[in-house]
Amino acid sequence: MARFKIGPQWIGDGEPLYVVAEAGVNHENSLATAKRMIREAAGAGADAVKFQSYKARSLASRDSPAYWDRNQEPAGSQYELFSRYDHFDPDDYRELAMCAAENHITFLTTAFDEGFVDELDEVLPAFKVASADITHHPLLKKIASKQKPVLLSVGAATLEEIGEALTLLTTNGCPQVALLHCILNYPCRPEFANLRAITALRRAFPEVVVGYSDHVPARFNLLQLSVAWALGARIVEKHFTLDKTKPGNDHYHAMDPEDLRLFRQQQGYVEDLLRAGAIGNSANDETARAFARRSLVASRRIAAGQTITPDMIAVKRPGTGIPPREMEPLMGKRASKDIEEDTVLQWDMFES
Repeated sequence: MARFKIGPQWIGDGEPLYVVAEAGVNHENSLATAKRMIREAAGAGADAVKFQSYKARSLASRDSPAYWDRNQEPAGSQYELFSRYDHFDPDDYRELAMCAAENHITFLTTAFDEGFVDELDEVLPAFKVASADITHHPLLKKIASKQKPVLLSVGAATLEEIGEALTLLTTNGCPQVALLHCILNYPCRPEFANLRAITALRRAFPEVVVGYSDHVPARFNLLQLSVAWALGARIVEKHFTLDKTKPGNDHYHAMDPEDLRLFRQQQGYVEDLLRAGAIGNSANDETARAFARRSLVASRRIAAGQTITPDMIAVKRPGTGIPPREMEPLMGKRASKDIEEDTVLQWDMFES
């Protein structure tokens, strides 16, 4: 059974769903907003809150084209967009990590360059790698050298690329990797979410925990996250904002605190519905099994010594006597005592 650990918390089959509130850069360079996001995510039930640590100048060239919905986020280049929200420095993230600890929620960040990997290693229990960096082998080697668990998003990657990244991480010091199914559409329409890929990932890489990083807009109490869990995702990551009506960036496909709170309630119910998975009698339906099933019952008074024939028998509830499947073995036996009409029959009422 695949298992994964972030800090003291184990993740995998049999464990509660691990929820990461992806704050990203929806703080829009406000440390106060970022701290409020941490508090709100903790209060709404997230296990971890994750930010994004980058500088536009080291992440994207000035003419790097946009790959998001320009109607939602009008920035024409990646450099233009990333430059707006790259103002936090390592000290800011350390301060946010302290805030997370005070609010009893795990602090994570996606470190997009080797400098942030080194600077933030001391405050991170695990590293997150974005889908777009699955082939950035120098960065993967740097992260692996810190010998911490890695959450690896695999959006747009082939199985060969995923396998290469897994091998590179584990052979360079990474003790554990979790794979997060992801679709690199911002936003992702539900018909493109392809959640059955979670099952395919579990089949292709049975030794690792699989999760889901979601970009589908928050509707129907984040039903896509519960479906992902039902398909085997044991970690879900969803963009997080304090205000979904704000234009641009990642606000328009994010969840807010109320979405997260309602999802946690829904997920608890879904886990209850799917809990056991075994076929057969359970302690919970033992009473119904006994009383709602049927037994062989005397259809009239049977005198001691009489030989049993079909016309003496009815099939009625409760199921506390001889079961109907044993009708044939009962035929021809002799009653060992008087049996009153409508009595539920037991084997000790008959001669052996």
